[in-house]
Amino acid sequence: MWGVGYMGSTRSRRAFGGNDGMSLILNILWFIFGGFASGLAWMLGAFILAITIVGLPWAAAAFRIGVFSFAPFGGEVVNRRVLNPFGDLGTGCLGAVLNVVWFFAAGWYIALAHVVLGALLCLTIIGIPFGLQHFKLAQIALAPVGKSVVRV
Repeated sequence: MWGVGYMGSTRSRRAFGGNDGMSLILNILWFIFGGFASGLAWMLGAFILAITIVGLPWAAAAFRIGVFSFAPFGGEVVNRRVLNPFGDLGTGCLGAVLNVVWFFAAGWYIALAHVVLGALLCLTIIGIPFGLQHFKLAQIALAPVGKSVVRV
């Protein structure tokens, strides 16, 4: 009963954002009009970070942002400490240090680009939902280590 609905399987509902059709439609529009390029850029960044030994701690975070960037509607960025109360490597002191390094090395200008794009999209009524997604991407781009994306 829960596995099959008007949108298909539970897996397809989670992959494309939530249980309602509006998230699916908005994710498809997002993917066509820039989400593919944004997600691909984050994936390329994750690949480059993974190749370099120094960038390896941030590669998983960049990959996580890339997946989120493909279909952000129906997803929320949460601290992993909320999901795992015992914490993990990215939620402790090491995660804070990695986030500070990320912020100064790449995070602030990537987040600034998402904020500028979000503000420009919010100038039109049709662009407001897409602008809000850019604000979510800016939030995770500032300090990605220790964050997870959950589908709501």
